[in-house]
Amino acid sequence: MVSFIDPQIKGKVIGIKDGDTVEILQGKTKIKVRLFGIDCPEQHQDFGQKAKTFTSDMCFGKEVKVLVKGKDYFGRTLAELILPNGKNLNQELVKEGMAWHFKKYSSSKILEKLQSEAKSKKIGLWSHANPIPPWEFRKSQKKKSKK
Repeated sequence: MVSFIDPQIKGKVIGIKDGDTVEILQGKTKIKVRLFGIDCPEQHQDFGQKAKTFTSDMCFGKEVKVLVKGKDYFGRTLAELILPNGKNLNQELVKEGMAWHFKKYSSSKILEKLQSEAKSKKIGLWSHANPIPPWEFRKSQKKKSKK
């Protein structure tokens, strides 16, 4: 069993749950990985499916490095995903306007800069006048379900 204390693990991406959550196979162990410091649109939200497709195109079926940051509330491994070409998937998602820098949990200056650049170029979700952050979208969905 892999412990979240392991600072780095390697494995093959065998599943894409959404733009910021993937499943890794390390040996015979499946590990659910939530990409750290970012938040992709939800699947039923604008750019949600595009973010999932982007993540899939970048890493599905590939051997990746997982730089572990800890565990989240749901027991998922929080991590940065390093692709075979050396690029950081978390950063690529923000750079291409497929994710927000999740400032509530990350103070990364790199993610902040990439988001600012994507926003100024109106790339991806920033092509919309008022994109709704996924955390606000989730909150509005919870309110709807309580009615």
